[in-house]
Formats: sequence, structure tokens, C-alpha cells
Amino acid sequence: MSSPIRYDLLLVGGSSSNLILAHRLLDLAKLSGLKLSIAILEKGQQFGAHIVSGAISNPHVIARLFPDYKENGFPLEGFVTDSHLSVLGADKKWDLPEKIVPKGFKKDGYAILSLSHVIRWLADALQTKAKEIPNVQLDLFPGFAAHEILYDHQDRVIGVRASESGALNDDAVYADYTCFGDKGFISKDLVAKFDLRPNPQLWSVGVKEVWEVQEDYQGQVWHTLGYPILDGTFSGGFVYGMAHKRLALGLIVSLDSQNPNINPQQRLQDYKSHPWIQKLLTGGKLRKYGAAVIPEGGFYSLPTRFAVEGALLLGDALGVLDVASLSGVDRAMETGYIAANLLHDTFLTQNFALMEHYQKQVLESFVGQDLHTSRYFREAFLENRRLLEQYLPAVTNKVDQGHPWLGSLQYGMGKPIQRTTDTIRALNLILGKTKSEEPVTYTSCHESIKPEFNPAAVAVNTKIAPEILYTRPDAVFFAAPKYHEGNRHIQEFSASTCQECIATYDKLGRTTPCVSDCTAEVHRIDSFENGRVHGMSLENCIQCRTCEIVCPRVNLRVNPTYEGSGPDFYGL
Repeated sequence: MSSPIRYDLLLVGGSSSNLILAHRLLDLAKLSGLKLSIAILEKGQQFGAHIVSGAISNPHVIARLFPDYKENGFPLEGFVTDSHLSVLGADKKWDLPEKIVPKGFKKDGYAILSLSHVIRWLADALQTKAKEIPNVQLDLFPGFAAHEILYDHQDRVIGVRASESGALNDDAVYADYTCFGDKGFISKDLVAKFDLRPNPQLWSVGVKEVWEVQEDYQGQVWHTLGYPILDGTFSGGFVYGMAHKRLALGLIVSLDSQNPNINPQQRLQDYKSHPWIQKLLTGGKLRKYGAAVIPEGGFYSLPTRFAVEGALLLGDALGVLDVASLSGVDRAMETGYIAANLLHDTFLTQNFALMEHYQKQVLESFVGQDLHTSRYFREAFLENRRLLEQYLPAVTNKVDQGHPWLGSLQYGMGKPIQRTTDTIRALNLILGKTKSEEPVTYTSCHESIKPEFNPAAVAVNTKIAPEILYTRPDAVFFAAPKYHEGNRHIQEFSASTCQECIATYDKLGRTTPCVSDCTAEVHRIDSFENGRVHGMSLENCIQCRTCEIVCPRVNLRVNPTYEGSGPDFYGL
């Protein structure tokens, strides 16, 4: 990519939203004869290399685009045959009766996916499809990231710079329309420039492992609440039974926690210490580890505009995951499908005003409808912190005692009228059974952190098979990061600001959030004669962006990798 190149359409990121968009657009162009040039930039060395999600997903968008997907080689790990929502104490597990499991967590019949496999398949199938459509030029560029958004003098997006060097004459990719489907690496700059998200996004981080195990659990799925995170942090775990005797398991931990030292990777090891999970993993082998942030603010974190002149936001760049059902893949795919229909008609008629319909169509689809129904889901837990700080620990204690229902009953004692009223309101917000349209205002995740926060100790099972536990440095090996010498993809804006932050946490006998919450042993504190300073082992980075989000002083930025460097999550 040594000189500026031009396309009709540029897709930034090998995401499910962008690849579904491309497939749908090629199908339409084949029927209409539309002449079209398309480029897709992917920062990973290969498509799928930076994809963490192992998803339980409604396959309806896939089936619409590929009616024969069950027979055409589409990478499926199976379909859900047994779906559970479970509460974990430190020792025991309680599967909630099906009648009280929220609809969004009833996953029977859903497809089990390793999204990295899906992305690779979609990219390969796209290239094959393009060869049969002479009126379409398709170029895929793995190993090239968008590092800067380019504008004309009227602030219309005209493309991106696809190199870290800053040599605009050599690395610009121009396009009539640019679509961003990333997790904020570059789309955040578009959002900031046009002030598209006055209510900030809420983020969680998912930490995940894939194991080969002795037993076959294919089709069995558990989503869990409770142990090991009982400090009021919004969180949950998952275990998915995949094909070929593999298990995907992990934790999703919200980064708007008051706790400055969450340490998600260590909490995942605590999760694995639970006797039930230990039994699942007995005799198994760890194959993959990874982490990624997840936008979970929902309806009230959506941008005020989904498009600007020359550009669209899709999938995770929009933030369409429905946290009430932990469903994001099909939502992201649907935004791509909708965008493809409009882009086809736009290019066919050269009427770019048609793109003004994009936001309305997304909001009127199942994507927008479900987000609206669950619009107060996160607010319910922010408004009533007792749900996670008191009620959930009470239930987990009773789970261990063999009487899970008593936790709920005992919680209602003391101030029953107040607590009953609060609980009913919270339940209505969680289930979407409210007619209120009062907007919600979030605070950025780092603003929720309380340096002095002192979480109650959580008993960790001491009878642990040591072969199933991994330190954070050891876990990095299973994420397989590779960087060229001299990589500097994480920016520290001010060394003195970091020193001030370190001093604050030193006085409290704690480490800084960037060090504690890093999922891959990147950040550290170095001591010298003249003080303590922030250091980074960038060769360990797995591109999760957690440090940037939890930095109390907003002093870090994680940029996309370059030259195809970074982790290899294929198979995760």
C-alpha cells in the first residue's frame, strides 16, 4: 500500500457487521449489475486473529444471508440443547428454575459459535463470491489498520490513513463512504469529533479461555451470577460446550466498578477454582486465552447520529449489544445488513441522502426495539446498588447452605416495605416492564472508581487442582502476541500524571487500575532513585483497551496494532 488508493466503499475492521455488509452488498450488486469497488482493512495478521467472542447467537441473520448455512461449511460449534442460568456460591451451584429465567437467557436452539472461525469463513467466502461478480472489485487487506480518519475541508469523511508513519502521500485509502465496525480503536475519534455520544459508553471486559476436556459437553450452556465477584461489580460468567470436546469459559466484568483493583484475569482463575468448574476441566488442557472490551451501555449510550457525511457506525462502534440477553453478534450483523441495502441503492442512484434512513431503520429493527425494551437494565443496578452489594451475596451464601430461596426471603427483612418497593421497581426496570421514558445519564467508567474502595473478602476454594490455574504472565502465552521491535502502540500522554496517580495508590497500599486490571501483564510500576514511574511491556499486549478505559487520569490511549502484530485469538 505504497500510494493513495481509492474505493467506492471502505470497511474498517474485519468485524461481523462489516463482513455481513459486504456479503449482502455483493449479492445485491450481482443482481443489479452495480459496478462497485470495496476494500476491507483488518488490523490482525489474518481475519479472525483479533476476535475473542465465543457466542451463543440467534442465527436468523446468518440464515437470511446463507439459507444453506447448516450444509455449506459454515463453522458451527453446535446448537444449544441445554441452557441454564445459575447462581454460584463458593462451593455449590444453583440452576434457576426455567420458569423464572429471564427470556433473554433462554438460549435453547441458538447457534454456538467461535466468532474467530466465523470471521475467517466469512472473509474467505467473500473472496470466492467476488470472483463470480465481474462488476465488483474486492480487496482485503489483513495486517493493515486504520490509524487516522481523513476529512475534506467540509469535515466529510474521505477515508483513513492506514499506517502508523503519518506519511499521508503513501498510506491514504480514500473512499466515497467509510464504515466503522471496530470496538472504538478508531471510531472513537469520529464520535469525539462530532460529539456523537454525550452520554458515555459503559464498557465491560470479557476474559476467556478455551479448553480441551475429557467429557463431551457440546450443546450445554451455562450463564452464571455470583462467585467470584461479590463486591457490587456488575459481572457474570459463562461456560459453553463446543464441538470436539472443547469448553469456552470466562467472565464478563463491568469496568464502571468502584473497585480500583478488579484484576479480571485473576478473577477468572478464582472462577475456575469453583468445584463445579474444576470437575468440568479435570484432565483438560488450556488451548487459548484472550480478552476484549464489550460496549454495554445499550440504548442510552447510542450515538445521537449513526452516520455523518461520508461515514457510518456499525456494530460495536455503535454499541448495539443487548446486555439484558448478552446478545451482540446478531445485532451487529443486522446493522451491516441494513447498511448494505441502503449503500447499494445509494451507489446505484448516487443519491447519498438515502443514508439518512440508516438510523431510523436500525432503531425500527429488532436491534433498536430490543435495546429500547432493555433501556433501563444497567440503570436498575446503578440505581439500586443493594442488588449486587447485599442481595446477591445473601443468595450465594444460601446456595452454599443448600437453601437458595432463603437468601431472597432474608433480604426482605429489616425494612420490608422499602426493600419490597425497591425490588419491584428494579425488577420492572430489568425486565423492561416500565413505560417511563426518562433518559438515563451515565458517568464514564473511570469516574466510578473509588481509590479507597475496600471490597469484602470472598472465600476462594483452597482445594484447587494447580494444573488448571495460570498466572497472568503464563496466560499471555496462550494469547500468542507477536510484535515487531520498537512497537509503541499504547500512548502515555504525561509521565508526571502517571506518577501522581501512582502516588495516590501507593498511599493506600494498592496498585493503579492500569496495572491491576490489565489482562496481559503489560503495565507495571518501576522504582528508581528519583521515584516510581509507570512502565509498559508492550510485547505482551493483547489489544483489549481495558487500561485506557480504567485510567483514572485519562492518560492512556491504545492504538491499533500495525504490520499485523498483536495477539492471535483464532480458535478462541
